[in-house]
Amino acid sequence: MEKHFIAFAGNIGSGKTTAAKILSQNLGFELFDEPVIDNRFLAHYYADMTRWSFTLQMEFLIKRVRHHELIDKVQKSCVQDRTLYEDPEIFAKYLHGLGHMNDDELDLYFEYFNRLNKELVRPDLIVYLSVEDISILVARIKKRGRKEEQGIKEEFLKGLAAYYSVFPQVCNNKYGLKVVSFDVSRMDIRSEQGKKALLEAVEKGL
Repeated sequence: MEKHFIAFAGNIGSGKTTAAKILSQNLGFELFDEPVIDNRFLAHYYADMTRWSFTLQMEFLIKRVRHHELIDKVQKSCVQDRTLYEDPEIFAKYLHGLGHMNDDELDLYFEYFNRLNKELVRPDLIVYLSVEDISILVARIKKRGRKEEQGIKEEFLKGLAAYYSVFPQVCNNKYGLKVVSFDVSRMDIRSEQGKKALLEAVEKGL
């Protein structure tokens, strides 16, 4: 069978982890979870973004690069929960715009990203889970109950959403990556109907 590499992208609370697990369970893809649970700096970051934004972005960069290196070696198809490209094109730029990273930190981050990204295997397809109604994201974040995320403000999610609105174009034009958008605003992808629609979108994208 042909090997595929699919990555899910989307705002906080959009359902990337659930979608990645559905793909893994139904299509037999090797799952690469977002490195949140074992992240050394996430709790510090949410408590003091200005102090910890650069450190957290570097932590995510190193771990996601490691995922790409492993994905290149794994024989079976793979699915990644959050893409490598969201950190530089959305989170790093947004945190810099908010004053949580200074110019030198942003420049240094991109120096590392550009050097590490040179030889990495790239996704065959990115599935962008879109949610226009920010209140839906807020409700989902509260429901899943991750302690460190409970202080996330709606305004912060709105700012991220602005960057996400052009993310498919950035991936295509800057990185030559194929992106399909899948609206999960009113769809429960855990339901049979939602699961079927998601899998069909992935297969069509491939």
